[in-house]
Amino acid sequence: MNLKTKLFGKVYSFKSVKDVLAKANEEKSGDTLAGICANSTEERVAAKIVVSEMSLSCLRNNPVVPYEEDEITRVIQDSVDEKAYGKIKNMTVGELRDFILESSEDAIKDIRDGLTSEMVAAVTKLMSNMDLVYASEKFCNTATCNTTIGKMGTLSSRLQPNHPTDDLDGIMASVMEGISYGVGDAVIGLNPVSDTINSVSSILNKFNEFTTKWKIPTQNCVLAHVTTQMEALKKGVPIDLMFQSLAGSEISCNAFGINVTLMDVAYKMMEEKKSSKGPNFMYFETGQGSELSSLGHNGADQLVMEARCYGFAKRYKPFIVNTVVGFIGPEYLYDGRQVIRAGLEDHFMGKLTGLSMGVDTCYTNHMKADQNDLENLAMLLSMANCNYFMGIPSSDDVMLMYQSTSFHDIATLREITGKKTIDEFEKRMEELGIIKDGRLTSLAGDPSIFR
Repeated sequence: MNLKTKLFGKVYSFKSVKDVLAKANEEKSGDTLAGICANSTEERVAAKIVVSEMSLSCLRNNPVVPYEEDEITRVIQDSVDEKAYGKIKNMTVGELRDFILESSEDAIKDIRDGLTSEMVAAVTKLMSNMDLVYASEKFCNTATCNTTIGKMGTLSSRLQPNHPTDDLDGIMASVMEGISYGVGDAVIGLNPVSDTINSVSSILNKFNEFTTKWKIPTQNCVLAHVTTQMEALKKGVPIDLMFQSLAGSEISCNAFGINVTLMDVAYKMMEEKKSSKGPNFMYFETGQGSELSSLGHNGADQLVMEARCYGFAKRYKPFIVNTVVGFIGPEYLYDGRQVIRAGLEDHFMGKLTGLSMGVDTCYTNHMKADQNDLENLAMLLSMANCNYFMGIPSSDDVMLMYQSTSFHDIATLREITGKKTIDEFEKRMEELGIIKDGRLTSLAGDPSIFR
């Protein structure tokens, strides 16, 4: 295993696979904070050269957290399709990049299950922003809950009706407004203030009551801790999608109050008691930097740890996965440029892993970013066939206190790209007079439709 190269007359040597992967990463403030980033642009380029010449078998044999020490590593390694792996194990990372950029959707999907998360992260480090868009656009990952997301020509949205006190009337006002803009075909999903069984159950029941009364074909979810949702499920509360935040290491998953055994039990419970119809009924969120913030990055860079989140998520065949790309703050992604890069990376890695991938193109108010950065990222991701974005009143979440995409942004992105909502949702919006020929009508934005 070669871990050194000569560049501009200087030899650059790296201590391990984990070290060279970290130094090959694009500049991220989180890697700087962790003390693992490249010390110069030259060292970063040297690290990319070494990574490009590394075999995929080397990456499989050297996960950033040892198999014996981490159950997330075991999940990822044990899930590898050996037949698919056999086709690619002798490739270098550089050759994998060329293969992805040159090959068809079917050819990429044929080898996808042979990849580990470290391989997915490594090839991402060699790609430009345009490479990431070009490669991601090639293939669609569909999933079915009550409806099917991810078909070519669609662009979906999560209606996020958060409220600072979980007031049901306030929540439902946002739901009705969002639906009136054609938002919510991916899911009506609320981040609760109160993670109690009674509060979560009340919101879920209200969502179900509304979508049933108005025949809205979508999915419901309250993004409480998985254990709270499990207790609600035991009481017969209708849950279409079960949510949980995931991390890329055992240490960080424990910080979230989860482990593989718990998630396996939650999955089995949903399989038996869910109110949705299809085979995909889990919803996960991730975001670069969470492992560092919970002291569970194990000395690895945040891109590799994010890829490992997707390897973990794949175990549960989720309906949707969402990277909340700019939410954690400038300690991990300093400015708009880093947020844009991370969003494109995460989306590509999720799709290459096989997931129905969405992106919350967002930033916190103390980050060096603005709405133009978010709009640039959203437009790039729309070109890359991202499955869905967030839909938030006026793009300003009054509970989580961050900036994201608005109801109007979703409509604009659909018009720019010529994409539509999920088929059944589109049909119902046409029946309600909200959408005609793929565009919003004069009724759009009028929640009194639902009186």
